[in-house]
Amino acid sequence: MTSEDDPIWETLLGLSRFASLSTMAELGCADHLADGPLTVAELAGRCGAHAPSLRRVLRHLASFGIVERTAEDAFVLTRHGARLRGGVPGSQRAAVRMLGEHAFWTALGSVPETVRRGRSVFVERFGPLYNYLAANPDSGRIFDDYMVARSLAVIEGLPRCYDFSGVGTLIDVAGGRGHMLASVLRAHPEMRGVLFDLPSVVPVARECLSAEGVAERTRFVEGDFFDAVPEGGDVYLLASVIHNWDDADATRVLGSVRRAMGSRARLLVLEYVLPDDDSPHLGKDVDIRMLALFGEGTERTHSEYGTLLGKAGLAVSRVVDLPGQAALIEAVPV
Repeated sequence: MTSEDDPIWETLLGLSRFASLSTMAELGCADHLADGPLTVAELAGRCGAHAPSLRRVLRHLASFGIVERTAEDAFVLTRHGARLRGGVPGSQRAAVRMLGEHAFWTALGSVPETVRRGRSVFVERFGPLYNYLAANPDSGRIFDDYMVARSLAVIEGLPRCYDFSGVGTLIDVAGGRGHMLASVLRAHPEMRGVLFDLPSVVPVARECLSAEGVAERTRFVEGDFFDAVPEGGDVYLLASVIHNWDDADATRVLGSVRRAMGSRARLLVLEYVLPDDDSPHLGKDVDIRMLALFGEGTERTHSEYGTLLGKAGLAVSRVVDLPGQAALIEAVPV
């Protein structure tokens, strides 16, 4: 049987390939192979792995170009496999580790039950995602690294793709560690920023923005965006926030921002904006993860965002494409 032109078979093969990638990422094989080829026994010793089992995984990885055999029982990284090293530009190790993390893997495998019952199995078994990550700091660190790696192209592309000239104050609502805000502030030395997030998040953001060299131009505000957000911004940013919530809660968040906005302020919603037709889009794959992890969180189409923003007293003025099929929805008060 061949996978050529067969999306079902190709997907089935993909599960096995991911299992091998996950093994390589979790054991840190790419880091150990960074300086050149190793025999299976040498690599197993460094990884703390069972050599015969590792040999089978490496043989599989070699079949789709992640490692390459250099001798009868030795392997070396390919350029693709090098992206599974940690701490290197373009690393995908955290992404692979996060999707292979026990609770995440359970969530994806439980999508049929989530769809049957209309409730996320992940939430029922492990609790809300961010509570789970807080209670499991190792997973939380992997998740943070994954989010930064996943967003790197968008972080770097945001100040290039959107014209922030003339903006005095940018308020990053639920700004997390502040990477988006830092990218814009570095590109616009005259701008000042406000990072608004939960009390547990702000100290980490302060450290990150200090490391980025922009903390002196940033005001840090603690709070809950369901209650209120800081006033006085020329531009408000909601990056990867709205997709975490169903329409009712998303409207509450947008309503809080709208109440804080002046008549000439702008809101930027950074999300995947799905096409209204059935054409392929990365956001549709991400949406299934949202279904698994949040249940009610969802990616939305252009028209769905228009409707959602309208309920909060905002109107879409334009949509700007960003790297990685992400998009920036600009909205203004009505």
